[in-house]
Amino acid sequence: AVATVTLVVASFAAPQLKSILKAGGMIAVVSAFGKDINNGFNKLWGRGKDSKLKTKVVPILSLGSGTAIGAVQVMGPASQVDRVVAVAQPEVTLFGEIRLRALIPIANKNTKGVKNASGLEIVDQVGVSGIVDIKL
Repeated sequence: AVATVTLVVASFAAPQLKSILKAGGMIAVVSAFGKDINNGFNKLWGRGKDSKLKTKVVPILSLGSGTAIGAVQVMGPASQVDRVVAVAQPEVTLFGEIRLRALIPIANKNTKGVKNASGLEIVDQVGVSGIVDIKL
């Protein structure tokens, strides 16, 4: 049933999603469809409204540039999830072969010029519970 509903919604939302992505990027998609995407994740997880943890979909921001490069679902205590406005993604390459990326829930969207996690307003007790992949 969940798959059928997802397919029906996707068939109607796909054209709108592409036009929103072209017009304003990932932040616009999260603003327009974040609650629906979050509900989809919760159905996938089998998580009901009685869960002790709150969830929300927010954009992923590239550390240093502040560019929105994706979206994720975050999960944690309601008071902490309410503070999260985005997830920062710092990245480093080791030995030219190993790429490390962190996903850090943050309370401020200003990641432009920030070089490492010490310059972020990190929200503790919140983790990433899902990643949104949008095929363009």
